[in-house]
Amino acid sequence: MIRDVLVVDDSRLQRKILSASLKKWGFCVREADDAATALKMCEDVPPDLVLSDWMMPGMNGLEFCRAFRAMPRERYGYFILLTSKSEKNEIANGLDAGADDFLTKPVNAPELRARIAAGERILQMERELGDKNRLIKSTLDELQKLYDSLDNDLIEAKKLQQSLVSDKYRDFGYAEVSLLLQSSGHVGGDLVGMFPINDTRVGIYGIDVSGHGISSALMTARLAGYLSASALDQNVALVKSAFGGYTSRPPAETIATLNQLILEEMETELYFTLLLAEVHLDTGRVIMAQAGHPSPAIQRANGTVEIDGPGGLPVGLIEGATYDQFEVTLHPGDRLLIQSDGMVECADLDGNLLGEEGLARILTSLKQTRGRACLESIIWKLNEYASDQDFDDDVSAVLLEFKPSPCAV
Repeated sequence: MIRDVLVVDDSRLQRKILSASLKKWGFCVREADDAATALKMCEDVPPDLVLSDWMMPGMNGLEFCRAFRAMPRERYGYFILLTSKSEKNEIANGLDAGADDFLTKPVNAPELRARIAAGERILQMERELGDKNRLIKSTLDELQKLYDSLDNDLIEAKKLQQSLVSDKYRDFGYAEVSLLLQSSGHVGGDLVGMFPINDTRVGIYGIDVSGHGISSALMTARLAGYLSASALDQNVALVKSAFGGYTSRPPAETIATLNQLILEEMETELYFTLLLAEVHLDTGRVIMAQAGHPSPAIQRANGTVEIDGPGGLPVGLIEGATYDQFEVTLHPGDRLLIQSDGMVECADLDGNLLGEEGLARILTSLKQTRGRACLESIIWKLNEYASDQDFDDDVSAVLLEFKPSPCAV
């Protein structure tokens, strides 16, 4: 509402005429006989409404209006120019200077009251909008605090998830294993790992939980316990032997056991794909079972790449699902890549997926690059294929490399 009105006119008589009407209508009125004085009064107490003559000595009404608009203030001030000018270009100049309305001198009292009422409606809308904007800003500030807190939590969650793959490289004598886990967001649903079985056998696996985000990440944490490398007594892929050590379940049986555990113990709609392999380090025999996970890539010592597998059902979808095993034999210089679908489903700018053939081309180009350097180079080439777009899915991989025979070096 308009309460405080500043009347600016070098004519004392005009000021008194306007002030009398304004006071009669209940407004608090201040007067100034020139623009410089008026500006000082506006700095001290910003008025709700200014009625200013256009033609004044020194600073005229147009210049005063520009200076008034340039002053910092919390609420909008309504500005009416009093003028005898009626030409359209003059009125346009006044509007450009920041005037809200015009009154022709001599001022008609009923018209003045009507113009002030119109200004009150505009100021009321401006103040309501300002109040709503302040409420929105306050709400956004609170939301930003929540987002910042959530972001910090997700950063910590990412650290915890990465800690599930704390051992990203191991040398088992006959062979080396390297792990890669890169989430498309703060946290993701991929998991890779390895666990010892005995002196000559090791288990490796790649998991991809459906969906993305926190729920998928929580599932990976649970699954990491089921295939733990540190708490072997909790690892469902292992069975304690009569001699105190551990022996392994067949990979297909382990996946069937996991399927039953997920359906019985977890009330969730999430499911996951899995490729689990039992590696015989002394002979190169690799026994695998595939549950909906992408088929593994085998790169021979001569650089040729084979990608094949039976497919299978994801884990956690169907009661009593069974899984098939398949075997390969790796020779010195051969390697096995267990990768998530984030690799083969990496898309270029036109939406074309890399596919198995594209992955084979990448491995062929990297046949001389080994270990973690090879996995990092794959990520670099995926970025190149995607033209540095953010990956839509998590990317993870296990790289098992049998060491070349000494005579081949």
